[in-house]
Amino acid sequence: MADLLLFGNVFVEKKKRNYREIIEMTDLSDTQIRSRFRFRRDSITYVSDIVRYDLQRATKRSQSISVEMQVMLALRFYASGSFLEVIGDTMGFDKSTVSRAIDDVTNALIAKKDRFIKWSNHEEILKSKQNFFSRGGFPGVIGCIDGTHVRIQAPFEDEAVYVNRKGFHSINVQAICDHEGKFINIDAQWPGSTHDSHVFRTSEVCTFLEENHRGVEDGYLIGDSGYACSMFLITPYLHPANLSEEAFNTAHCRTRNAVERVFGWWKRRFHVLHSEIKMKPAKVCKIIGACAILHNIAISLKEEMDDEDEEDVNAAVHLAYRGPEDGRAIRNFITRTYF
Repeated sequence: MADLLLFGNVFVEKKKRNYREIIEMTDLSDTQIRSRFRFRRDSITYVSDIVRYDLQRATKRSQSISVEMQVMLALRFYASGSFLEVIGDTMGFDKSTVSRAIDDVTNALIAKKDRFIKWSNHEEILKSKQNFFSRGGFPGVIGCIDGTHVRIQAPFEDEAVYVNRKGFHSINVQAICDHEGKFINIDAQWPGSTHDSHVFRTSEVCTFLEENHRGVEDGYLIGDSGYACSMFLITPYLHPANLSEEAFNTAHCRTRNAVERVFGWWKRRFHVLHSEIKMKPAKVCKIIGACAILHNIAISLKEEMDDEDEEDVNAAVHLAYRGPEDGRAIRNFITRTYF
C-alpha cells in the first residue's frame, strides 16, 4: 500500500509530491490555499515560473521535487514561520529537503531583486507625489522611509551588536515604499543596534540621491526624527514654534504612516518576519529580502491585502537626530508655501 500523506482533509500518496496533486487535486479551497501559502493558485505558478530556471539548474543532477513544490515549501515557511520539521511533516518531506528548498527559492528570488524592487521612474514619481498629497496633504513626496526590526536568535558571533534598543536580537531593516505600498528600496543587512540614520547615511540610495537630487522639483523622501533633515529627506520639526509648523508635522505624520502600514501588511502576510528566525544573520537577511520581493509581487498580482491597520510591534525605536540640518531651508519653504 502506498505511503500516504494527510494534506488538508484528504490523503495524497507521498510519491505524488508535485504541484497538481497538492494544489489541484485536493479539496483545499482557494481561501485555504491562500491561507497556507499567502498566494492564489495562479500566483504560485507565476512565482514558480520566475525561479524555474534557477531551481531546475540547481537540481538537475539528482532526482528532485518539482519547482512548484519547492516554491510551496518556501512559501509555507515564509507564511508561517514554523519549524522546518513541522513543515516537512505537514507536507511529506524530511527537514533537510525543506531546508534546501527554502535556501534555493530564497537565493533564486534574491537574484531577481533588481527586477522587482527598483527606484521609481519619472511617471511613477509623479503618481506618488499626487497620491501621497491627496491622502496625507503633504506635497512633493516620492517615498516614505522607516526602519523595522526582524527578531533573530542570538548569534554566536558578535552577539552584542545584534541587541536593539528594545533589548532583543534583531536585524534592522530600512525600507522605502511608494504610494502603492511597494518597496522601492530595502536594506536588510545591519545588526539591531545600528541607528537608522547610520543605515541611511551609508546606503546606496543615499549615495544615489546625493549625486542625482537637483532640488525641490525632484521631490523628496519623508522620515521621522531619527533621520537627518536634508534636501532629499524631510523630517518633522522637533519643537514646532507656531501653528504652521504644527500643521506641517500633522500632515507629515499622516503621510509618513504609509510605510508603517506597509510593514504591518508585510509582516502579516509573511509571519516569519514576526517570529524569531532561528538562523544565522546572513541567511535571515536573505529571507527578509525574499519576502520583500514577494510583497511587491503580491501587490502587482493584486493579491488580497488585509486592510486592517496593525501597529508594527517591532518598529525601530528612534532617538531624535542631533546633527547638521541641511534640509531646514526646504522644510521652512514647504511650511511657508503649504501650511
